[in-house]
Amino acid sequence: MPDVLLYLPYLPPVSWCAAAWSAEQVTLEACEHYQKGSYRNRCYIAGPNGPQRLSIPLLQGKHQQTPIREVRIAYTEPWQRQHWRSIRTAYGSAPYWEHYADDLVRFYERKYDFLFDFNFELVDVILRKKAGWSGRFQLSEQYEMPGQTSSQHDLRPVFGAGPEQSPEWFFAARYRQVFQERTGFLPNLSILDLLFCGGKQHIGPVLQRGWMPA
Repeated sequence: MPDVLLYLPYLPPVSWCAAAWSAEQVTLEACEHYQKGSYRNRCYIAGPNGPQRLSIPLLQGKHQQTPIREVRIAYTEPWQRQHWRSIRTAYGSAPYWEHYADDLVRFYERKYDFLFDFNFELVDVILRKKAGWSGRFQLSEQYEMPGQTSSQHDLRPVFGAGPEQSPEWFFAARYRQVFQERTGFLPNLSILDLLFCGGKQHIGPVLQRGWMPA
């Protein structure tokens, strides 16, 4: 598939990455207003008791229509330390923790002003540099309403606010998870889960199987 249009999440779910993986180019929505209750500032990892939500606190955007590239991250609480501690607890014993942890921890040591910049750099490192996606990102130049865009694959509306709200076309290919004996297989978590549990050699096949549009 040549091109998809997606909004930019924090540590995106496997379904989002499956859509991106299928494309030669991903256009990221850079002209929208922030929408609360979405993946834009939250993700889900595999905790020992089931899916665990991580949310980035914001200075602007939670209760007002702020342009997405102007939404600022809040540091009134030590969310970076809390997120990394939760990620380490979830995946410290995963097979590929040592392969990727040192490259990702720096995102939790540096303070970013803007949510969009933080999300973009993080997803770029994970998909292109670590997972080996050969496509490219570009940013949208103007906002178009869903259903009124020139893009043939506008997938902005299809991603819900949690792993239980997967797109209808998404097939959750199984891979070994850290707490699977306790929780059963948890589909559509953050791409971190697949990265740490499966490694680069398993990411491509899982994401290719995940993209099954009608």
